[in-house]
Amino acid sequence: MGGPVAASRFGAPFEADREVPGLIVKFGGYPLHHGGVGAVRSLGRLGVPMYAITEDPYTPAAASRYLRRAFVWPTTGAEEPGHLVEGLRRIGRRIGRPAVLIPTDEEAAVLIAEHQDELSGAFLFPRVEPDLPRRVASKQGLYELCREHGIDTPATVFPRSYDEIVAFADEARFPVVAKNREAFVRRRRPAVGGTTRIATRGGLLALARDWGDDPGVILQEYLPREAAEDWIVHGCFDADAGPLAVFTGVKVRSWPPHAGMTASAFVVDNPELADLATRFVKQLGFAGVVDLDLRFDRRDGRYKLLDFNPRMGAQFRLFESESGVDVVRALHLNLTGRPVPEGGQRAGRRFVVENIDLPAWLAYRRSGYTTPHAPARASGTELAWLAGDDPMPFLTMLARFARPGAKHLYQLWRTGRRGGGTSHSAK
Repeated sequence: MGGPVAASRFGAPFEADREVPGLIVKFGGYPLHHGGVGAVRSLGRLGVPMYAITEDPYTPAAASRYLRRAFVWPTTGAEEPGHLVEGLRRIGRRIGRPAVLIPTDEEAAVLIAEHQDELSGAFLFPRVEPDLPRRVASKQGLYELCREHGIDTPATVFPRSYDEIVAFADEARFPVVAKNREAFVRRRRPAVGGTTRIATRGGLLALARDWGDDPGVILQEYLPREAAEDWIVHGCFDADAGPLAVFTGVKVRSWPPHAGMTASAFVVDNPELADLATRFVKQLGFAGVVDLDLRFDRRDGRYKLLDFNPRMGAQFRLFESESGVDVVRALHLNLTGRPVPEGGQRAGRRFVVENIDLPAWLAYRRSGYTTPHAPARASGTELAWLAGDDPMPFLTMLARFARPGAKHLYQLWRTGRRGGGTSHSAK
C-alpha cells in the first residue's frame, strides 16, 4: 500500500502522516472520474490509507491498488442534506479515525462547508465561511463577487422571465452562451445540459420556451475562440487564505470542443495569472483546494473568470511542484500539521485524458484552433488513467467506457455539429 519506498520512487522528498487517511467524497453518478483516481494514487503512493465513496464496486477508483476500501453508496446529489451528512458520519465511524475529506464535486464541497460542526471530529477539512462555496459555485454568486472585487468576467445577464429573455434577444450580439444559474440544478431540473452556445435569436427563444416562468439560466457574452485562450489555475490555501501551492496552465483541448472537460493541457508559468488568482482567493477568505477556469480575451488583453470550483479539479495531476507537491498532497500536509515544501511548478508537463482526447484532437484539428502559449514539446506526460504501478483503473475504465462511452461521444459530436455546442461541466 505504499511507504517510504513509494514516497522516494515518486519524487516526494517529504513524508505524509500515514496515520491520517483520506476519503474521496462524491455525490451523483459519474463513475468514470479520473480526478478521484488521481487523488487515490497521489496520497496512496505516500503511504496514506485511502478510502473512496463509489457508485458501485466496479468503478476505476475502486480498482486502484492504492485504495484500501470503497464505500459503495449510490447517490444522485439531490438527497436531503441531513441524509448525506448522516451517511458521511456513518462512513467516518467505519473508518475509525479522522480522515481528510477530498470533495470532487460542488455538492460535496458545499455540504461539507454548510455542515462543518456536524462533520468535525470525524473528519478533517478546511474551515470556511459556510455560505462561501455555494456562492462561488453559483454562476450568479460568482459574477457578483467578481464585480465586487474587480475581477473581469464575461458580460452576463440573469433573466427572470421569458419576456426578459425576449428583451435581451432583441439587443444581444449573437452567438451567446447559456449556463445553469446554480451548479446544483444540473441533477434536478437543468435548463441546459451544460455550457451551451446559442447561435441565433430564434435558437435562444426556442430553447427559452421550455425554461418556465423563472428561467434558471444565465446568458453570457460569447468569447470567440479565435480571439481567446483557456487558462486554468489550481491552488491550495491555508486557514488564512494564504497560498500553499498555486499552479497555472493552458487548456489545449476539451471535450466537447471548447466547452467541456479538459482533454489535454500543459503547465505554463504565468505569474500575472497566479497573482490575480491568489489575490482573489485572499479577498474571499477561501481555504482549501480551488480549480479556476479563465479565458484570456486577446481583444482587450484581459483574463476573464468563467468558473470557480471550490474543490479539487479532475485534471489536478497536471500540476506538481519541483518538491513533489500537488494540491491534494498540500491539503493533506496542511490539515495534518505538516509543512508544505516550497518549489516552482514543473513547467512543460502535459496532462492527457486518454478516453476523450482522441475525439477532441480530431475536432480541434478540423477547426484549426491553436493554443499559442502551449509548449511545442512536453517535458513529461501524466496520463489520467494509465499508470504502470496501478494498471487496473485504466482497464476498468476501458471495460466501462467502450460501448456507452462511444455512444455518448457520438451524441455530443452530433449535437455540436448541429450548432448546439452543449457540454457537461467538468468535474
